[in-house]
Amino acid sequence: MERHRVAHAMFAADVASQKLGIEMVELGDGHAVMSMTVTHDMVNGHAITHGGFVFLLADTTFAMACNSYSDSAVAARCDIRYLRPTKAGDLLVAEAVERARFGRNGIYDVRVTRGTEVVAEFRGDSRTISSSTA
Repeated sequence: MERHRVAHAMFAADVASQKLGIEMVELGDGHAVMSMTVTHDMVNGHAITHGGFVFLLADTTFAMACNSYSDSAVAARCDIRYLRPTKAGDLLVAEAVERARFGRNGIYDVRVTRGTEVVAEFRGDSRTISSSTA
């Protein structure tokens, strides 16, 4: 069985992430790094990146990390803290790190950066599901 098969298949079928230009940089057990360049279509009325796009990048990265094993997983809960604004042209990089994995549950932290600056912190709880439910 191919390592990280579930995450690769999920990302290949993720039309939303593909359309936004999200790219997989790295994938390992319980770990993922994804990137996205903010476009002019992603900014709000304050000329800063709409928080929903930052959340989507973090959530996609979280999804890749918690689906990096042989079981399919979904989000049970997640939240984000926006720390700094970003703007069109900025390259955002999100890194998900597994903090705990027990039974059917997992806890993951995702840090979103622009260069060396942290722009958002995200935490997600995952729950594995049967393949027929996915």
